[in-house]
Amino acid sequence: MNARLSDIAAQAGVSEATVSRVLNGKAGVSAATRQAVVAAMDVLGYERPPRLRERSAGLIGLITPELSNPIFPALAQVIEQVLTSRGYTPVLCTQTPGGSTEDQLTELLVDRGVTGIIFVSGLHADSTADMDRYVKLAGRGVPFVMINGYTEKVSAPFVSTDDRAAMRLAISHLVELGHERIGLAVGPRRFVPVLRKVEGFVQQMRTALPYTAEEAEGLVQHSLFTVEGGQAAAAALLDKECTAIVCASDLMAFGAVRSARQRGLAVPSDVSVVGFDDSPLIVFADPPLTTLRQPVEAMGQAAVNALLEEIGGTPAPHAEFVFLPELVVRGSTAARRAATGVRGGATRPRAAPPRSG
Repeated sequence: MNARLSDIAAQAGVSEATVSRVLNGKAGVSAATRQAVVAAMDVLGYERPPRLRERSAGLIGLITPELSNPIFPALAQVIEQVLTSRGYTPVLCTQTPGGSTEDQLTELLVDRGVTGIIFVSGLHADSTADMDRYVKLAGRGVPFVMINGYTEKVSAPFVSTDDRAAMRLAISHLVELGHERIGLAVGPRRFVPVLRKVEGFVQQMRTALPYTAEEAEGLVQHSLFTVEGGQAAAAALLDKECTAIVCASDLMAFGAVRSARQRGLAVPSDVSVVGFDDSPLIVFADPPLTTLRQPVEAMGQAAVNALLEEIGGTPAPHAEFVFLPELVVRGSTAARRAATGVRGGATRPRAAPPRSG
């Protein structure tokens, strides 16, 4: 018991005596302090005494994918800061390979009596997943908000980056630099943001260059949202003689740079690379990465606002709040070289685009 008191006290930032008073239901403890102690118990996994099990107002669950992709901790940090400033206590739950699933984490949070949940790039973004899980969650009276991955099958507020607009920005930038043979490296086809990026890519390639939809889709390579995935996708696109590659994440862009260099090609003088996210520390990449910045702060604020409106009894509309990305031009993109030749034993990509018959 003493060990438990000290753990809770340390987590809540109060004395063990205060924790004891909360656990025993004694007076003399402010509502904010009592809430902090209850939140600390939940975070540490301690079971609440029966008298405290209904006192859960203020706890908000945040379920994210693995934190190895820098964009997810960046989003989590913004959401946690906004929640804290509004008097709520965030409970971060991270999915890891071999660890708890989204369904298990959701059940854990519901069992703990959270006031609401924010899902970041969860199963809702998977077009092949069963959306009944969210219908059932709504039926249990738990408000929730989704970030990235809209579906009409779930009645909830959604907050998304405009993936189609992102592709228009990237391709317009590369075309201005003289690139005509542009490839797209993205994740698995089943994810809604991927489908939207492909749609935007194909549309802009048809608008800005003389490509048919079929020809443009031939320059799309699906892989994993990892450095290795980007490397594999870029290798396939370089085989197709692309002089520029747009990637669906900054991690994939790192892989694309690696793939180009393995062939003796320089970035950006031989191959231009564009990332997606503008993750922290990207400016320290070599070369600094041109990327499409997700408006993380605005999206996090919007997600919290929508959730708190639901919690407050004013349900937000079943709609998607779409935020425009920003193209941040750095050192990984440059004008296309018109010449072709051999560099380091590898054939430099040619620039001529395919034309439909």
